[in-house]
Amino acid sequence: MHTMWKGSISFGLVNIPIKLHAATEDKDIKLRTLHNKCHAPIKYEKVCSVCEEEVKPEDIVKAYEYTKGKFIVLDDEELEKLRKENEEKAVEIIDFVKIEEIDPIYFDRSYYMSPNDGGSKAYSLLRKALLESQKVGLAKIVIRSKEQLAVIRVYENTLVMETIHYPDEVRKAADVPNVPSEDKVTKKELDTAILLIDQLTSLFEPEKYTDEYRTALLELIESKRQGKETVTAKVKEAAAANVTDLMAALQASIDRTKPKKASATRKKTGAKTTKVKKEA
Repeated sequence: MHTMWKGSISFGLVNIPIKLHAATEDKDIKLRTLHNKCHAPIKYEKVCSVCEEEVKPEDIVKAYEYTKGKFIVLDDEELEKLRKENEEKAVEIIDFVKIEEIDPIYFDRSYYMSPNDGGSKAYSLLRKALLESQKVGLAKIVIRSKEQLAVIRVYENTLVMETIHYPDEVRKAADVPNVPSEDKVTKKELDTAILLIDQLTSLFEPEKYTDEYRTALLELIESKRQGKETVTAKVKEAAAANVTDLMAALQASIDRTKPKKASATRKKTGAKTTKVKKEA
């Protein structure tokens, strides 16, 4: 499993060298965008909004727009220094809480944690302590130049780090429009709804849930492939012309050498004939 981050986690005076590994993967089917006319892939180029010319990677800088049309430019050296200063710090568990106190809306991404060299015993200690206390650890960590709040918990005998949103990143539920403030339902309606919920209640078995849309899309793609419903992108005319020119040049080279060989053969044959006549 690919290691995406190395560092250490500490709680109190206990320090645990660890590695992070992505716990989930995106299985969305990636569809390319083609030009309907020739079925060639469409390129997306970075173009300056004023100069209207393509911008090369080395000509791009990062900046913060503090007001409309006005920016603070931040160079790569400044950003890299800031990132290293924070990433090189040991990640400290700052609090322990019950996971029931954290609403699922806060959760973002999941990462498996494995012990790095010499960290197995401390890793096992934290895992056992979390299980026995029925708590989770809260820590801060810098991943991909962003400081994130994270929950450390146990999942199937493995420590997992769940990055969570800061409170100011979660929009207020009160701002959602048209939410009724009161429940205008009758007791009979409520009892019927609860009965339906009871009938549909079961144990959570994640294996029985599948992405039906992705499966159907893969089947559609495969059926089109089997039915030869495929298209081929046209190549650039310039590229085709180059191939043609190359073949023409090779053929011309062959044709140019043929007469020389034939002429040389005729001259040689003529010389022999003349010599024979003279000797006669």
